[in-house]
Amino acid sequence: MQPLPRDREHDYTREIATARRRVVCESSGTSLEHVGAYSFDPAALPGNLEGFSGAAQVPIGFAGPLAVDGEHACGEFYVPLATTEGTLVASYNRGMRLTREAGGVRTTVLDDAMQRAPCFVFRDARASRAFGTWVEAHVADLREQAEQTTRFGKLRDIEQYAVGKLRFLRFNYTTADAAGQNMVTKATRQACRWIAAQQIDGLEHHVLSANLDTDKKHSPLNSLHSRGKRVVAEVTLPAELIAGVMHTTAGALFAQRQLANMGSLLSGAVCNGAHYANGITALFIACGQDVANVAESSAGFSYGELTVDGGYYFSVTIPSLIVATHGGGTGLPTQRECLEVLGAYGAGQVRKFAEIVAATVLCGELSLGSAIVADEWVSSHEALGRNRA
Repeated sequence: MQPLPRDREHDYTREIATARRRVVCESSGTSLEHVGAYSFDPAALPGNLEGFSGAAQVPIGFAGPLAVDGEHACGEFYVPLATTEGTLVASYNRGMRLTREAGGVRTTVLDDAMQRAPCFVFRDARASRAFGTWVEAHVADLREQAEQTTRFGKLRDIEQYAVGKLRFLRFNYTTADAAGQNMVTKATRQACRWIAAQQIDGLEHHVLSANLDTDKKHSPLNSLHSRGKRVVAEVTLPAELIAGVMHTTAGALFAQRQLANMGSLLSGAVCNGAHYANGITALFIACGQDVANVAESSAGFSYGELTVDGGYYFSVTIPSLIVATHGGGTGLPTQRECLEVLGAYGAGQVRKFAEIVAATVLCGELSLGSAIVADEWVSSHEALGRNRA
């Protein structure tokens, strides 16, 4: 076999993908017939993947319509969910029916920030403290340096955390319609290079990241200060709808909420919800998001109240929802189609998409919680979620 070309121009063709699969097939004795079946032009992939060889085909179902009463997402939406878990689409669909008949899910974006957090090592704690004061006096300079590298990123503020002779700076940016991790990394690097050039007294070393930005992992810091979009979805459900659609009562849902709160507290879980990750992951795969961001995005807070007229108020708060409608995988053909179904592709749409994701999560939480208290959880999986030969 001829060696495969390494230049980027010729690295994304059907011919090269076929040659790569042939190597794997000969080595493993496995046919890659389905991996090699895809509808898009590989020329669209530079920047998204290296060594393109084929595609993983994940089934997609549309749940809905989902009724959203948001500041950015207003109307009814068919939500694409890419998953291999039986009952998932049906469950979200049931929750969407319930909330639609109740007047829709109200959504609100509360905050927006993406971080990079370099660590600076000093001679001693006093030098670190003096640097902290210096940073406070030079925020405008640091903003000017950071924003030289990006058209869309804006440095919002800089948090400071000190341990011994170490000082962490947590740069907070808004990143328009991009998720923004690469954007803020480049911007923060420029700011750090400028700091290094100032010959700060006692500064021995710095690194561009030392995990305080908590990239691709959840942390209590994200819950308090947000990473990505901080979004709330809420709904008030009349008693008769809960009984008719979910076969349970507001009182039963509220009691289950208290038990789930205690179980989450006892386990030390980062989320007191039932399965935020299910809907978020399925939407992320369908819509070209960085799926590893589910680590942060699936943590959140569920809250419920009984209303004076016998209904049920329920909300979900997602403090670190990392989404994009521009850049990354959002422009790939399948993923772009799914975003376009939601009217959420491209510039100016990221908050709309964030609200749709949060509303979807709320519907899934209501559906699963109801299935548990109505003793329909097992039967629904038996009917829809088991593969039988």
